[in-house]
Amino acid sequence: MADLTVTGSRLRPYRAVLASRARSQTSYRASFALDLLSSLLIGVIELVEVWILFHNVVELGGLEFEHVLLVFGIAELCFCLADVSFGHCDQLPTYLRAGTLDVFYLRPQPLLLQLVTSEISLRRLARAAVAATALVVALVVNEIAWGPADVLLLVVALASGYATFAAMFVWAAGMQFFLIEGAETTNAFVYGGRYAATQPASVWSRPLWAVFGFFFPMAFTAFLPALTLLGLDDVVGLPGWAGWCAPLAAVWTWLLALGSWHIGVRHYQGGGG
Repeated sequence: MADLTVTGSRLRPYRAVLASRARSQTSYRASFALDLLSSLLIGVIELVEVWILFHNVVELGGLEFEHVLLVFGIAELCFCLADVSFGHCDQLPTYLRAGTLDVFYLRPQPLLLQLVTSEISLRRLARAAVAATALVVALVVNEIAWGPADVLLLVVALASGYATFAAMFVWAAGMQFFLIEGAETTNAFVYGGRYAATQPASVWSRPLWAVFGFFFPMAFTAFLPALTLLGLDDVVGLPGWAGWCAPLAAVWTWLLALGSWHIGVRHYQGGGG
């Protein structure tokens, strides 16, 4: 109980900052409503893109539309939730150029935790709502023989997918200490990885599998767990238990992220102010 009290006391400043950011975003209701609407439309358009693709083909990579809808729902929901809580890490180049990152060093708190809790993007919840709706529909229309193991696999896939995408944002932030003006380089892997995760990985070429299948394990966020849920383990030739390896993929991505972050922080010499 005492440990929980101490932990709660340490997290109180972060909760206060996040609450103030949330209040500032919702104080102008019309503007906030428009932000939500625009984010909602983006999510709907991305879903429509998938529907249009399967409107012209019966199946793609051994999967039909309802199967890919499950992949899309899991991947998109995990990414959107990670984007809400970690997406603003891609603002680090702005802090570096303005020299405002040095302010973070004046506070007796971990640098990464300060950066993560410095902002929260509530408007991105609208895209998460679209993804959650797609996921619910996919779970209904697909014939899944539900059992305790299937429920557990879905929960593990969602938690691991969120952790994997969150780690991708941290990895990209660490790289900004070297790139600064080259944020688009990391965006190709972060946002490109999100797009790859929502598509059937069974159509990927071997080089793409090397990048988004294993090094940045996007295939483990949704595609492989979905295959296991659907009983389509033979689509890519991997064993059926591959879908359960999503937590290992998340751990690997966090090792990459924390390595990138610590190397970047050690490289940073200050803004010169």
